[in-house]
Amino acid sequence: MAMTDRLDATFAALADPTRRAILARLACGEASVLELAEPFAMTQPAISKHLKVLERAGLISRSREAQRRPCRIEARPLAEANGWLENYRQLWESTFRKLDAVLDELKSPSARRAPARRKRR
Repeated sequence: MAMTDRLDATFAALADPTRRAILARLACGEASVLELAEPFAMTQPAISKHLKVLERAGLISRSREAQRRPCRIEARPLAEANGWLENYRQLWESTFRKLDAVLDELKSPSARRAPARRKRR
């Protein structure tokens, strides 16, 4: 899967609050589908659909341990998304530093003096 396709899948999966809550739970450790479904007012099949979206995006993986199929979070897609966002964070930080410099200049004592009068013609 190409990087742009992976990012698309990651951001699409993260767009849903239920899926973000599932990832937050899995950040604490692996869990079964029943454990993941517990805090939500939805059916187990609905939770399973959310898990399939997360799995297709590579955000989670599932294994089989006897009758149990625990889910675990996968870091790579989140790291890729973070790397992509990092470029924009740096851009915004640079813009904010420039804005801070302008504001500091406006606060300086020399900037507080009365504005220069215009010469009359």
